[in-house]
Amino acid sequence: MKILLATGNEGKKKELLEVLGEIQGIRWLSLKDFSPVKDPEEHGQTFRENALLKAKYFAEKFQIPTLGEDSGIILEAFPEKFGVRTRREISSSDDVDWLRQFLELLEGEKNRKATFFSALAYYDPITKKQHMTQGTCRGEITEFPQAPLEKGIPVSAVFLPEGKDIVYSAMSKEEKNSISHRGESTHQMAEKLKKIVFSESNERVS
Repeated sequence: MKILLATGNEGKKKELLEVLGEIQGIRWLSLKDFSPVKDPEEHGQTFRENALLKAKYFAEKFQIPTLGEDSGIILEAFPEKFGVRTRREISSSDDVDWLRQFLELLEGEKNRKATFFSALAYYDPITKKQHMTQGTCRGEITEFPQAPLEKGIPVSAVFLPEGKDIVYSAMSKEEKNSISHRGESTHQMAEKLKKIVFSESNERVS
């Protein structure tokens, strides 16, 4: 079974496939396997809405089951900022500069509590079936990066999950995927995809 993983963010793609790549019976495709198309406008009000919007858009474009993801961070001190607009909230295409501006916003702020969100949506353009999951992780933002920046996910170098003494980027992939927002949503989705693969294999046999 082929499924398109509809993200151009290499950091997110890497984390998703660390879990999803273990599922037997699925061949994962990326947007690079198809002709370039314009990205959809992300006008959803929630992470779930944007994830499904992306999944449906690319699934219909390429007529293939698609997995869309939307994620972001909400800062307790600035609830009106970031969220579904996390990456777009700061104008910069460079991870280092983006993180610099992000930390400058919090400079001098005592309340550094934050919550990460990740929503995943699967959509099949033929059957019209869809599945959604969402994961969260609470923590706080450190004053300075505590580990090297990971491409596409710079906040991971300054996000310290509750109950942990190291930031996301300093964790092993196993530890991070066991507690992170994306790890939670991905493990949930993996269970749903296993059932889809099992159902499809049974249909082929019968």
